[in-house]
Amino acid sequence: MSVLADRIDALLPQTQCEQCGYHGCRPYAEAIAAGEAEINQCPPGGSAGVAKLAALLGRAPIPLNPANGVEKPRTLARIIEADCIGCTKCIQVCPVDAIVGANKLMHTVIADDCTGCERCVPACPVDCIVLEPMPVEQADDPAHADAARIHFERREVRLNEQHMQREAELTSRKAQVHTSSASQSVQDALARAKAKKQEPKT
Repeated sequence: MSVLADRIDALLPQTQCEQCGYHGCRPYAEAIAAGEAEINQCPPGGSAGVAKLAALLGRAPIPLNPANGVEKPRTLARIIEADCIGCTKCIQVCPVDAIVGANKLMHTVIADDCTGCERCVPACPVDCIVLEPMPVEQADDPAHADAARIHFERREVRLNEQHMQREAELTSRKAQVHTSSASQSVQDALARAKAKKQEPKT
């Protein structure tokens, strides 16, 4: 199944937009390979993408599912830097790390890395992100899709490592609190026993 998923994934646009209903192109490819998803759930790939998947799988092409979105020209995000408040919300949702900046500092989009997923647009609280046409050579370039796949996978690894680190720190803090509580309980018990011994006998 992994080989088939690889071949399916290679035909997807790697926008990582999640319009297909899956967390990125690779999970969608795996779902198609497993027979759990249809081949018409990728609006960025459009009818041409559906036709490619149909040919690979030996099926008849079917119309794009409108529940997943509509086919339209690919776009690039651009931040109106004068209006940016540096909230980092767009950075947090960009699936390929195509937005750079820091808290309370101006952000900018690396156009060559942007996939046009549009996930940053609703995340921006001040509407300072606009969408512009993606150059045809970028939209149709397999190398751009390959780079987007690598950026997405690298980000997923980083986020997973950060999650595991936070979980480890939380577990460590809980253990410290438990140890401290247990130690305090022992000290309290010893103090009570000592006090009892010192009580005058009647």
